[in-house]
Amino acid sequence: MRLLVVEDDKTISMGLSYYLEQEGFLVEVASSILEALEKLETIDTFDLVLLDLSLPDGHGFDLYKEFRKKSEIPVIFLTAVDDEISIVMGLDMGADDYITKPFKARELLSRIKNVLRRHGQSNISKNIITIQNLKIDMMQAKVFKDNKDCMLTSLEYKILLILAINANQVFTREQILADIWDVNEEYVNDNTLTVYIKRLREKIEDDKDNPKIIETVRGMGYKVVIK
Repeated sequence: MRLLVVEDDKTISMGLSYYLEQEGFLVEVASSILEALEKLETIDTFDLVLLDLSLPDGHGFDLYKEFRKKSEIPVIFLTAVDDEISIVMGLDMGADDYITKPFKARELLSRIKNVLRRHGQSNISKNIITIQNLKIDMMQAKVFKDNKDCMLTSLEYKILLILAINANQVFTREQILADIWDVNEEYVNDNTLTVYIKRLREKIEDDKDNPKIIETVRGMGYKVVIK
């Protein structure tokens, strides 16, 4: 998973980057609002943002507002002092969590994992995954669009389920293929996956040529989008 650390203190940002990479995350660092917005525009696949409130070219709240114009990426605020007003303001604006500096690395990691867990599973309730006008019933292994059965094949269903359970996360084609190769004891190659994604979009999208549920992330793979 990819994180964006927005922190102008190079000692802190380098320490966070090193620690989080050791824990398996991909980490990008920005030291200003401008740099953070540039990274958001060019990469656009972040799973979470760690956002310092005090930045050299503005306040972290201003950057948060810009984030929210573009996406629903979860955000954890980093505060230099135990400033109750800033904390309340941030949470009222919709931030997912905050942590006060100095903090212990393990505590931050725990908060990151909790936020990612909440964000990734917010669309799942009682074995039902809801995505826009789509409903995935995991008990029946069926998918309904506007309450009508989409009649997916077993492979189509499994591909969609892999992406839906991990909503807003990018899955490479290789990751998807590794998860579905043994369905019906059939091997699915890269070209066949393209065909299955096309068929899925024909069944679940309102406009298969302008997909809003299964998005292609150029050069990387696919993700199911929950906004």
